[in-house]
Amino acid sequence: MAGEFVLLTLPESPFGMRVKVALAEKGIEYEEKVENLFDKSPLLLQMNPVHKKIPVLIHNGTPICESLIIVQYIDEISKDKSPLLPSDPYQCAHDRFWGDFVDKKIHPTGRRLCANIGEEQEAGKKELIEGLKAMEGELGDKPYFNGETFGFVDLSFVPFYPWFHTYESIGNFSIEAEFPKLVAWGKRCMEKESVSKSLADPHKILDFVMGRRKKMGF
Repeated sequence: MAGEFVLLTLPESPFGMRVKVALAEKGIEYEEKVENLFDKSPLLLQMNPVHKKIPVLIHNGTPICESLIIVQYIDEISKDKSPLLPSDPYQCAHDRFWGDFVDKKIHPTGRRLCANIGEEQEAGKKELIEGLKAMEGELGDKPYFNGETFGFVDLSFVPFYPWFHTYESIGNFSIEAEFPKLVAWGKRCMEKESVSKSLADPHKILDFVMGRRKKMGF
């Protein structure tokens, strides 16, 4: 695990926040380099020539891309610390499924809500609510998605918790009213230092999104 870690990211990115939480959980120190996605650095283009996206974790000069893959890499190289993924093959597959669900059902629908107006925005809102309903159903009455302890699914989803404020503000609805268990879970996660120090300010995220919407003419 020894060596130099550099994280190419954007403060508002839930995927970058996800990697930050994983690094914090493992006690790994790293250098953070903030990217401008409208003027991508030569380093980002060199380290992720295929997708040209953040986050990228550079470990001793070698890049690892895609946040869920990065998290699993971090877990693999630090097996002496508390594992993020369970050892049971079925439970491990189950957790990976829900991490993938977040990326395929929460992020794109939230983006559809935030980056559109009118019918397209309403469609994004509807799909996002359906995704949040599925997440709350999976959480149930457990303190964390993995049960009594913070784990891979929590880590995968918690970076979207500070985005709730933006979803509510733009979509004109209350996540807390509709999904009280998810909000209580988010607050519980925020009691962990690895989470609270890694997540962006919800109000700064809203400012970021509103700035993007203004550029799009909304």
